[in-house]
Amino acid sequence: MAPENVKIVTTNRKAYHDYQILETLEAGIVLTGTEVKSLRLGRCNLKDSYARIRDGEVWLIGMHISPYENAGYASHDPFRERKLLLHKDEIKRLWRKVQEKGITLIPLKVYFKRGIAKIELGLATGKKKYDKREEIARRDQEREMKRLEKQYRIK
Repeated sequence: MAPENVKIVTTNRKAYHDYQILETLEAGIVLTGTEVKSLRLGRCNLKDSYARIRDGEVWLIGMHISPYENAGYASHDPFRERKLLLHKDEIKRLWRKVQEKGITLIPLKVYFKRGIAKIELGLATGKKKYDKREEIARRDQEREMKRLEKQYRIK
C-alpha cells in the first residue's frame, strides 16, 4: 500500500496480542453516510469484533462506529452488523479455512484507500497464556539487547 493514498482510522492492537495472525486480506465495507463521516473523524473501535461467513456473505460483528453528531434524524446503530465486500472465490477460500478448528476472522485495521473505506481482516488462531508470556519475554530480551548494544557502541 502506498502511504500517500492510505489514511488509517483505527487498528486492533489487541488482536496481535491475543491471536497469532496467519494471513491477511483487504475487504470493502458497506456503510451508511453517517458512518463514513464518523469514520473520517476516527470514531471507530474494533475491540471484541470479528467476522462471520453467513449464506455466502461475510459480516462484520461487534465493530463500534460512534454516531455522527451533526446527523440530525438520520443516525445509525453503532453496533449494527456490516457486510464486507469480497469476491466469491475469496469467500469460499476463507470459509474452507475457517472450518478448521480454532481459526477465526479478526479485523486488524480500518482505513481509507483512495477515499474508500477498507478493512484488513486476518485469519487468526488464539494464543494460549504461555504463548503470550513467551512473546513478552522475547520482546523484553530484544529490547535489553538493543539497549546494551547501544550502550557499548557509544563507549
